[in-house]
Amino acid sequence: MMTERDARELVDLATLTRWMDAEGIGSGPVTDVAVLGGGTQNVLVRFTRGGREFVFRGPPLHKRANSDATMLREAAVLAGLVDSGVPHPSLVATCDDLDVLGRCFFLMESVRGFTVTSEIPEPFASDVALQRQMGLSMVDALAALGRVDPEAAGVAHLGRPNGWLGRQVGRWQSQLASYAELDGWPGPRLPGVDALAEWLAGHLPAHWEPGLIHGDFHLGNVMFSRDEARVAAVVDWELATIGDPLLDLGHLLATWPDPADPRRTPLPTPVPGLPDRRTIIERYAGGSTRNLGAIDWYQALACYRLAVILEGSYARACAGKAPMDVGRRLHAVAESLIEQGLAVAAALQVSQ
Repeated sequence: MMTERDARELVDLATLTRWMDAEGIGSGPVTDVAVLGGGTQNVLVRFTRGGREFVFRGPPLHKRANSDATMLREAAVLAGLVDSGVPHPSLVATCDDLDVLGRCFFLMESVRGFTVTSEIPEPFASDVALQRQMGLSMVDALAALGRVDPEAAGVAHLGRPNGWLGRQVGRWQSQLASYAELDGWPGPRLPGVDALAEWLAGHLPAHWEPGLIHGDFHLGNVMFSRDEARVAAVVDWELATIGDPLLDLGHLLATWPDPADPRRTPLPTPVPGLPDRRTIIERYAGGSTRNLGAIDWYQALACYRLAVILEGSYARACAGKAPMDVGRRLHAVAESLIEQGLAVAAALQVSQ
């Protein structure tokens, strides 16, 4: 478990405090400092100042090439979600001055909640009715995101919607091929990966509507309230862009826990009350005007896209840039996703 000393090594809190003073944010000493875990390599530090809880979010100490742009992008999304109906952490302030901490960062309000991939407290752990409502609340949050007008939210500059859907298969094919640059990777040993890409390219939906997408919408990126069965906040917006919101729904379906496949999103305890696939789709349709006729295609695309991303982690592990045990586990998940995508495609072919 990381300590306050670890947090102070990740963030120069004295400099951050001076910047907050200049911005008129809080007063007094910084206390109750804690490093927060997450699904990314970004730095998350929660602290209290003047009786108010904040969360610092910034790039790792050794930044990636796009780290600063990613922080500003995420902050822009949080600012645009105000009054959208999408539960999210409230943005407090953004810093794009590299002279402050050597990296762009932002502060947001702390959200008190839990993610079911880490813990499932009572009464949620044993009440299937509450579990069902949690799942439906997550779908409602996603439907609300699909209703956001990018222009009105001030986030239209975050993507290139023209031709976006048609670029997806080729974009991820290129990403997969790029892993060959990593020494030790044996190549994409993902049975059926080329066949799935070919099917996706040959069954592209004829029409789609651009909108704001999260880009990584799954149970691990949603915090639930500890007081009631509802989403408290959708987090980790660093992959947000302008694209087709139905890909987010496809991603949710592709990663939804499945007791029959232990490689799908693992949970600390069984949650049998979560709604099934059909219910998820029907609930989303009730909060959206989008045509869901091709949702199977979007689920298959989500499987392909996520498999390629996870295979990248395996490739880096083969090159000694990540733990091999993690790499092998993610490779197995990637195999599962390709299998799922092919099964979805095959079922669609039969139904037609």
